[in-house]
Amino acid sequence: MAKKIGILTSGGDAPGMNAVIRAVTRSAIRKGFQVMGIKRGYNGLINGDMIELNQRSVSDIIQRGGTMLYTARCKEFRYEPGLQKAKQTCIDNGIEGIVAIGGDGSFRGAADLSARGIPCVGIPGTIDNDIDCTEYTIGYDTAMNTAVELVDKLRDTAQSHDRCSVVEVMGRNAGYIALNTGIACGATYIITNEMPYSIDDLIAKINDCLKTGKHHFIVIVSEGIGGSEEIAKEIEKRTSIESRATILGHVQRGGSPTVRDRVAASEMGYYAVELLSKGIGNRVIGMKDNKVIDVDIQEALKMRKPFDEDLFKLAHEISF
Repeated sequence: MAKKIGILTSGGDAPGMNAVIRAVTRSAIRKGFQVMGIKRGYNGLINGDMIELNQRSVSDIIQRGGTMLYTARCKEFRYEPGLQKAKQTCIDNGIEGIVAIGGDGSFRGAADLSARGIPCVGIPGTIDNDIDCTEYTIGYDTAMNTAVELVDKLRDTAQSHDRCSVVEVMGRNAGYIALNTGIACGATYIITNEMPYSIDDLIAKINDCLKTGKHHFIVIVSEGIGGSEEIAKEIEKRTSIESRATILGHVQRGGSPTVRDRVAASEMGYYAVELLSKGIGNRVIGMKDNKVIDVDIQEALKMRKPFDEDLFKLAHEISF
């Protein structure tokens, strides 16, 4: 009987996850593997909730957001009894390797399962682009394009009313969406976790722009900072400019993935199967200089991704 591998999506969903599922399934079948789709992340692995995938079951999913396998977070998987249940599920079902799509939490689970004899390969799927071992994560480009489209719409109404629009974008502990969205939208000011910020500096920037004849403003705030309503109230109080806060929220997770996300997902999914076909596990797939690479999971979890301070400086130099 052909070898079996499993695939799951864990943590927050991201556009492009379905493209990974498709690439893993089809490349694995080409190599003579059976592929089991594990539902709802590590919960499904613990409970044996899975279906066999074939060429046709992954047809027409590359363009769909979300994940056909559903996703969830699993507290039980953090502890030894849960890990042993998951291992036994793999043994009982003949699964000899797992592809886990998600973020740092998903990779910690993959590392723990690899240490217990089930080779796992992690693929970075998160809109925040906050996985330290890779320059790019699946879903990031789509989320930014969604945010830019929505901010552009808000700009239309801000311009019509001479308003300031304070827009909170996703990025729980990372300001990459905020930074790039802010540049792409011509934001007056960008606020992220990584760089110092003061309300006085923001007000001074708006006042400087008023002197040059600018009457509407976009301020981008990263989710990790929060407080968008308070920022908008303070702007209105100190400048007399009507200000409104908008939290874009989970709409940024949805939608059809962009070309970049579809291609990157396909490359990473294919590469993951290449590793598992050689019996290699305990690895995370990443991208460096637009090339697919793999890194030891434990090393990946220790890495720290630098914030692009030069790009942040550029954003503020040209926003007036």
